[in-house]
Amino acid sequence: MGCCHADFAQVEESDRGFTLGMPTFTFGAGVLAEAGDNAVDLGLKRVALFTDRKLATGEHVAKVKASLAAAHVDTIIYDEVAIEPTDASLKQAARFAREANVDGYVSVGGGSVMDTCKAANLYATHPADFMTYVNAPIGGGQRVPGPVKPHIGCPTTSGTGSEATGIAIFTLASLNAKTGIISRRLIPTIALIDPDVTKTLPSNVVAATGFDCMSHALESITARAWPRRLNPAKGVGRPVSQGANSFSDALAAQALDAVGKYLVRAVGDASDVEARTEMMYAALLAGIAFNAAGCHLPHGLSYAVSGLTRDWHVAGYPDGKSLVPHGMAVVLNNPSVWRHTAPAHPERHLHCARCLGAEMRGATLDDAGEVLGSRVIEMMKATGMPNGLTALGFGEKEIDALATGAEPQYRVIKNAPVDIGRDEIKSLFRAALRYW
Repeated sequence: MGCCHADFAQVEESDRGFTLGMPTFTFGAGVLAEAGDNAVDLGLKRVALFTDRKLATGEHVAKVKASLAAAHVDTIIYDEVAIEPTDASLKQAARFAREANVDGYVSVGGGSVMDTCKAANLYATHPADFMTYVNAPIGGGQRVPGPVKPHIGCPTTSGTGSEATGIAIFTLASLNAKTGIISRRLIPTIALIDPDVTKTLPSNVVAATGFDCMSHALESITARAWPRRLNPAKGVGRPVSQGANSFSDALAAQALDAVGKYLVRAVGDASDVEARTEMMYAALLAGIAFNAAGCHLPHGLSYAVSGLTRDWHVAGYPDGKSLVPHGMAVVLNNPSVWRHTAPAHPERHLHCARCLGAEMRGATLDDAGEVLGSRVIEMMKATGMPNGLTALGFGEKEIDALATGAEPQYRVIKNAPVDIGRDEIKSLFRAALRYW
């Protein structure tokens, strides 16, 4: 079976087109040292450099700071970024940004750092009540009214793809679940993707972020096709993530091929430069893909898992804080979802399984969900992922609360290839409690 068929067949009232957005990016070993030149080219004289406390004293931030200093760009540091940010931590960052009097931003870190920088840039440039720009129906869902200041994104993990997206995700305390802000205007102006950063990543971080990358690609290919997504927005009002399209299909498939070949290797051996470089590139490809197509159920379900988990810690992440790494929360829902959604588009699910390196001998369209789900489980076992939601402390009695946290995630859930209601959400969580 070949690649996914491009669906350009519009239906009555469907959107007439899809719009793509991405940063100007540079990929290659050592490119963090180009931050200063890029800042000068953007006309920046004073920037706020966002990072977290652990990275602030490390070599990657030092390299970027030295580059900015050599280019005579004044730099003020914000190192209070929370790993897995909350509404409170974003508000704190926005206050700093408003008072910093800068003409641009640089972020050095994982998805939490880059997302925090996007939000701070937004609220400092276009002040508003915090919930104004937050995704509807949770927040006001108002459109960002104009450009924000230039942002140079420098990822230090290999999975979130945040350097290529207009999405900022955070945990909303009142909901006990994640939500986000999404706008094409939040896409970093420039991304500097330096695979050298992966040499210092702990294996658990490589695994969690790598599965986030995998799910971005899987969800992009299996999302509702853009002509089937009834959306009244047109032109400049068209949303960032608009459903599967021919461009996102191609990038996501290439990302999946790399994940299937290199994720387990990258987790198992920090000195495997080839594997870790390939995963860094796959993260970029998948980021561009899901920014265009959008995620759906695995991410929509994960937000409730992240918000409701208690007393959970993974080596390589901040001590003293209960935290489920985002990619872990996402992959724990993956097999359950693919077994449910495959009948809607079995060809696409089989294509994904093939890209990931699944055993395809004798597989038919009726086997698509099981083949894809089983390949994901195989990779979970090989990288030490927990055996379903039960490992995080969830059981039957928590299913209802999980569904309550996931149900309002319209932005992603309605991008699924099948219609989903509360009963289906509960069934998906139930099926994700244990896999082996």
